[in-house]
Amino acid sequence: MSKKLKRIVTSLLLLAIVCLICVYQVYISYNKLTTTNYSITTNQINNSVNLVIISDLHDNQLGENNKDLINKINELTADIILVAGDVVNSDSKDSKIVTNLMKQLCKENQVFYSLGNTDIDYIKSGRSNLAKDLENVGVTVLDNKYEDVKINGDTIRIGGMYAYAFGLNGNNDVNKDTMKDGVYDFLCKFQDTDNYKIMMAHRPDSFIFGNASKVWNIDLVVSGHNHGGQVVLPFIGGLYGGDQGWFPKYDKGLFDLNKIKLLITSGLGSGKQKLPRFNNPPEVVNLKISNK
Repeated sequence: MSKKLKRIVTSLLLLAIVCLICVYQVYISYNKLTTTNYSITTNQINNSVNLVIISDLHDNQLGENNKDLINKINELTADIILVAGDVVNSDSKDSKIVTNLMKQLCKENQVFYSLGNTDIDYIKSGRSNLAKDLENVGVTVLDNKYEDVKINGDTIRIGGMYAYAFGLNGNNDVNKDTMKDGVYDFLCKFQDTDNYKIMMAHRPDSFIFGNASKVWNIDLVVSGHNHGGQVVLPFIGGLYGGDQGWFPKYDKGLFDLNKIKLLITSGLGSGKQKLPRFNNPPEVVNLKISNK
């Protein structure tokens, strides 16, 4: 074999290896379920609370009928489950995948759900009212609503919203006159308690921009939406994230952002994106909140 032919063969082998690695990384990004553990301490509760947080399933199936996902969540023995939106796609033909999943989770858990952008688009399509579908199987849907929930002897306020927590007035400051109708009043009521406050807000951008995280007295915001950056580059991180654009600072993880803690999950799937999830396994978050 000539040197030239050897170089060609070697190059083709290397190309094949790279292609296989890429295919594998895409495969595990939709199928290899992972758990990420976080912990927070606060003097606002007396006993530990264990939360499981998921988002952005986008009709993905982790095991037959999501059996692997259900088993993983049940293994974590959560006090409550928070679902931060986008479990269906904008063009889903129906809500059976999500309602079947939630029905199974509700057998052993109390489940709270806030709407994401694809959920809202799905509802607008008229195929079905997702919020009603979820409520019919036992889920508590919080859309500009909150509930005070008793958990292990402590009362925790849990809310859900999709809108931005600041005004759309050019400089993005909190401004009632330029915020979506009702959002300012809702947030004022939500924060008016001494109890620990958790807000499910599908887009982390809702609290990242402007002075939202400096104004609102919310202990923890739980989000998804950014899919961990969708494509995760080694040593660099997520490639793209919602309103943050390229190489988002807040792609996934637990962050201190002025007055709030912001927890972003990379989620469990993705819709029809320009690029598939890559090097980015589906994630279930297990969060323990305990007394200092």
